[in-house]
Amino acid sequence: MPQNGREENGYDPEDDRNVNHDNGKLEELGELSVERLFENQEVPSWRKQLTVRAFVVSFVVSILFSFIVMKLNLTTGIIPSLNVSAGLLGFFFVKTWTKLLRKSGLLKQPFTRQENTVIQTCVVASSGIAFSGGFGTYLFGMSERIAKLSTNTHDFKNPSLVWIIGFLFVASFLGLFSVVPLRKIMVIDFRLTFPSGTATAYLINSFHTPQGAKLAKKQVRELGKFCSFSFLWGFFQWFYTAGDDCGFASFPSLGLKAYKYKFYFDFSATYVGVGMICPYIINISVLVGGILSWGVMWPLIEKRKGDWYSADLPETSLHGLEGYKVFIAIAMILGDGLYNFVKVLSLTFIGLSHQFRQKVVSSDLPTAGHSSDHVSSQVSYDDKRRTQLFLRDQIPAWFSIGGYVALAAISTATLPHIFHQLKWYYILVMYIFAPILAFCNAYGYGLTDWSLVSTYGKLAIFIIGAWAGASHGGVVAGLAACGVMMNIVSTASDLMMDFKTGYLTLASPRSMFVSQLIGTAMGCIISPCVFWLFYKAFDDIGVPGSQYPAPNAVVYRNMASLGVEGFSSLPRNCLLLCYVFFGAAILINFIRDLAGKKWRQFIPLPMAMAIPFYIGSYFAIDMCVGSLILFVWEKINKAKADAFGPAVASGLICGDGIWTLPASILALAGVKPPICMKFLSRGTNITVDNFLTPQG
Repeated sequence: MPQNGREENGYDPEDDRNVNHDNGKLEELGELSVERLFENQEVPSWRKQLTVRAFVVSFVVSILFSFIVMKLNLTTGIIPSLNVSAGLLGFFFVKTWTKLLRKSGLLKQPFTRQENTVIQTCVVASSGIAFSGGFGTYLFGMSERIAKLSTNTHDFKNPSLVWIIGFLFVASFLGLFSVVPLRKIMVIDFRLTFPSGTATAYLINSFHTPQGAKLAKKQVRELGKFCSFSFLWGFFQWFYTAGDDCGFASFPSLGLKAYKYKFYFDFSATYVGVGMICPYIINISVLVGGILSWGVMWPLIEKRKGDWYSADLPETSLHGLEGYKVFIAIAMILGDGLYNFVKVLSLTFIGLSHQFRQKVVSSDLPTAGHSSDHVSSQVSYDDKRRTQLFLRDQIPAWFSIGGYVALAAISTATLPHIFHQLKWYYILVMYIFAPILAFCNAYGYGLTDWSLVSTYGKLAIFIIGAWAGASHGGVVAGLAACGVMMNIVSTASDLMMDFKTGYLTLASPRSMFVSQLIGTAMGCIISPCVFWLFYKAFDDIGVPGSQYPAPNAVVYRNMASLGVEGFSSLPRNCLLLCYVFFGAAILINFIRDLAGKKWRQFIPLPMAMAIPFYIGSYFAIDMCVGSLILFVWEKINKAKADAFGPAVASGLICGDGIWTLPASILALAGVKPPICMKFLSRGTNITVDNFLTPQG
């Protein structure tokens, strides 16, 4: 399912407001040459960039972000970019630390932009495991709880903290070694832009200028203010959630009929914040998908009960209405994924052919808008300085190749003991092709800012699942293979983006690599522990209609079932509708690419449209409220909205995310909310009143 801006959720660099205004922060500095502003500052060695305080701060922020990502994973699966938050919080914590040490006379090393980049890299690597670890997708999809909601109910593996941590340690590090030898080619020779990495670098550079530091302090203040508000709002709402469908999250704001079909505002600070961060087209696409599915299609199909499917089936049966919801959503996701896979792969090969045929540095890349003949002297100075320092600290090729082979051997021997359905030769084949796929994804990511991690994972589901077959645990084998592939491809593209960020902030490739290693190791421990806290605290995780329905887990498991069992289990006419929506997803994407920039902003994104098909439109309304707030703010004061919008949105997300920790602890301790605030229909109210009214 769609993830953050890094994933194939319809993200378009041309639509991304955050990248644009982050770049704009140093636009005026770019005219003066960024590196000339810092030329009097000594660049610390790669070892001095890796400070204890940087990793202590990274650990604290990683825990916070892991809770946020986990909550988003288990609710809708939409995860916005948290780079701005990571940069701001890292800058704030270390600045506060160094200020206290300076006053006490104990400060030995000033806070540099290189150390800031190390924190950013470590936090993103750590919290990234909360996504690529599959806690809301393939990993939880293996469980018996999700198996009961799918067509294949017997092939499962229940979560356990020990094997999850072991699996992540075995599978998460290979991607880091697979693309290290290509860092010079991608960053310097091909000059790939990596828009998100470049925006992050500009943000970090701006923090360390006098003007940028003042702005950062104001942004942190706004973030803290709205974080506190969001936390207290979550605490207040908790008091009214003593039973099912209770509290503000179940408020029928658009009426009880609309509430029945998942149209209501659920007062979620998290998704209002997500709506403020995501491009407008994402939010509108999600709402359009919700209206199409829950407003039109499902009510019409529901009228066919007894004809298209048995009227006696329970609501959760995939042979009934639930099957249409899940499999039509899967069809749209696969159609969108296939189109973008072919598109990005084509751009990748076209870009590579230009590079090797013409042997130019970057002028022929589709995203490189500048000719080398028109590079200013200031930019030439920046490039010369950055290239010199980027090439100074080399990572030997034998180290990366040897590390990949050694880790692949350990993983091939270990994974079959964790998943007996996953044979060693399946793993070996994946590891032979994984570096090629990791390179293609990293190149496409640098070219378009579009990562196809989930698509590669789904590819592994179908190939390995079909290879294993139903009689040999093909469902679990496919899901486990998805995890292996996603971890390799995700960490590889993230590392290459971090190399780009490090190149622009003069952070050493060695410090970036070590920071990514440490961040990944943190994530392999923090994310499973956070998931385990959720899993033990909330008994209804994965149950449709619950607080944490984990919709992507159901989707991924049913993809695996399709790959193993085929289409025989689908309800009547479901396959035909799947074909229609699969083709529609491809057609809509094609029309978007043909349309000019002016018109494409009005064409919805199929991947985003597919999200509410299964879980409903309530979060889409929250996100559109967030978009409306930002839109009005931009009309009133665009400069202020650009400067503080991401900080306000991040505060709303962070505060609600922090609240999940005490909420989980209270649930584990058996402390329940005192009140159930529930909204009933008029007929139900009359029945209750008659029951409570004394007789006679």
